[in-house]
Amino acid sequence: MNDREMKFNKIVAFVAGLALMTSCEYQKYNHIEQKDVNSGNDYVYGVSPDSLPRQLANKYEPKPELDTRVNAIREKLYSGISNAVVKQ
Repeated sequence: MNDREMKFNKIVAFVAGLALMTSCEYQKYNHIEQKDVNSGNDYVYGVSPDSLPRQLANKYEPKPELDTRVNAIREKLYSGISNAVVKQ
């Protein structure tokens, strides 16, 4: 194959791929319709779309003895990935 035929084949492959993606209405059906069991629950969603949910009002006392365990788990999960680890 010469250089001209390779370019033509690449263009044909690109156009064919683009046609395949647009012909099936790409991502239109890529979700599942399901009933929201928490719809209307102000504990989960709040009283309006702009308000905070009531479950955020729960306050927990900090337990410093758990910090070492949490940091060990965080180190094990995210070691080597610098942007995912929360620096404290």
